[in-house]
Amino acid sequence: MGGGMLSFRIKGGAAAAERFCQSTAIFTLAESLGGVESLVEVPSSMTHSGIPKDQREKAGVWDDLVRISCGVEDAEDLKADVLQALEKAVVAPKINGFEHMKINGFEETNGHAHR
Repeated sequence: MGGGMLSFRIKGGAAAAERFCQSTAIFTLAESLGGVESLVEVPSSMTHSGIPKDQREKAGVWDDLVRISCGVEDAEDLKADVLQALEKAVVAPKINGFEHMKINGFEETNGHAHR
């Protein structure tokens, strides 16, 4: 079936959003969400990066916003991929005591992301 799109804000800010996108196995990181394959993006650092932060946020494009587009892959496989990526992006850093991490230009120390 496929073709659905979902946007959500993730606990942990921009760094967690980036970790989520990097942790997916089926979803491919891409700026265009119009393909038949499942895709994922962080609009604030990709499609909307040229818009000033205050204007982005007025439009609902927060730094912790993740957008996924479901393709033609098996629905149960997509669900499992999202759940394991959430585990890696949100739960694992808490278990590891918010260790210093750097992903895609974002540095995170004690749960705070910065460039």
